[in-house]
Order: sequence, then C-alpha cells, then structure tokens
Amino acid sequence: MCKTVADLTAVGGPGLVWHFPHSVAFLGPWQFYTGYCLIVSREPASELSQLGPNRAAFLEEMATLAEAIEACFTPHKLNYELLGNVVPHLHWHIFPRSANDPEKLRPIWFGTDKAENDPAEKARLQTGSIPPAECVAKLRAWLTANGAPTAS
Repeated sequence: MCKTVADLTAVGGPGLVWHFPHSVAFLGPWQFYTGYCLIVSREPASELSQLGPNRAAFLEEMATLAEAIEACFTPHKLNYELLGNVVPHLHWHIFPRSANDPEKLRPIWFGTDKAENDPAEKARLQTGSIPPAECVAKLRAWLTANGAPTAS
C-alpha cells in the first residue's frame, strides 16, 4: 500500500480521485457499490492511533470524501471499514450501500471472498451502474466545487 500511495502521488492514475494533504483517495474495484472508494494515509501507519496530531485532519478528509460519495451517488447508507488484516497500511474502505442491496445485512467481504474463485461473481461485483471514469469525474467535480483541501 505504501508503494501504491507513492505511485498515485507521483503519477496519478485513472482511479485516482483526490490528493488530500494527509491521504490519497481512489476508486475501489468493487463498483457494484457504485462510488466505492478507499482513502489511504500518506503517513506510514498501520493504526489510526499512530497518526498522532494528524489524526483529526485524516478523519476530516475521510468525512469530506464521504460527503462527496453521498452527494454524487445518493446511497441509502455508507459503510466504513478499517481492517488492515491483509494490507497493514492505514486505509479505510467507504462502501455506498443501496436499499435494495441483496446482501444489505452482511459486510461486502463475503461476496468479494466468493469473487476470488468465481469469475462471474467477480465481474458482477466489479461492474457499476456507471463507468469508473465517470465516477471519478463526478467525485472530482464535487470535491473541486466544495473546496476540498489538496496536497501542496
């Protein structure tokens, strides 16, 4: 994850949503949850408690990204997940959930686990209601229009 953050910071990429001062946001792969994003700490930390004085700024950036997701995709609910069991670099998953989500009472990880061995399930979960580039453009437009902070 540290290399991903460094690469995104250096060159960007099609999934890059925003360069915040303390984090980088990018579109996640599971676009069945249209607008799903990850926000990754620029600081090499594995726990939120390790951010020290930058913790509040990081959480504010996450809340700003969540506002953008809500405004652009009007989900029924947002799910925030900080795990780190596989990738121990501090990052949050923000999943927009719809009211008619067939798995609304379960974490999305049950489906993504199945997708690892089922190509049809993987394709279903990676396909959103709008193309990924359009999701990124909508989020960037909202963040720009609403004065989201950017890295200097």
